[in-house]
Amino acid sequence: MRVISGSAKGRPLKAVPGNGTRPTTDKVKEAMFSIIGPYFDGGQVLDLFAGTGGLGIEALSRGMEHGVFIDMEYKSIEIIKANVQSAKLTEQAEIYRNEAGRALKVLQKRGTAFDLVFLDPPYRMKNGIELMQDMHERGLLKQDATIVLEFETGHPYPTECDHFVGVRQAEYGETTLYIYRYAPDSTSTLEEQGSHAQETQHEVQQGGTLDE
Repeated sequence: MRVISGSAKGRPLKAVPGNGTRPTTDKVKEAMFSIIGPYFDGGQVLDLFAGTGGLGIEALSRGMEHGVFIDMEYKSIEIIKANVQSAKLTEQAEIYRNEAGRALKVLQKRGTAFDLVFLDPPYRMKNGIELMQDMHERGLLKQDATIVLEFETGHPYPTECDHFVGVRQAEYGETTLYIYRYAPDSTSTLEEQGSHAQETQHEVQQGGTLDE
């Protein structure tokens, strides 16, 4: 794995030992950023199930100003810290060990709001939409924020989602991406975006817990 583009282009990224973490492949990552970017003019990014931190690091490398990385596993936190340091992005990153739902509660108390969110939970977890709704209710998303939900191909996530406009659906083997735009006053869905939206492609400092 590596940083594909931006200020940290070419920097190698360490993987988390074992089979418990499923990092996004470089191929999927490159396709993902071609849809949502490819570059950014500042902004706040949240990598909620960060794993190796590869998605958040890529966003910072491509111009996001600040990133928050959350993961429950100690070994993931150590790898994220190493990868952020390797990419020379330490000053732009906060890294915390916490469960996703609890982390959102704490971020709400801090008054944080994000322009870009990566949701790549373990495939056994099927609560991506619930987490998105929770972020809406807690005021954690800026108007027109982008949410990238990555999940196992075949899981029937709805394309209709209150407060979230479906922008693109893309399938890459066992991995599917749904990309949403946060529009709390809109009722548009992926289906209403037409064939373009239905296109399927084959192709820190801290490192501690995020406490209340």
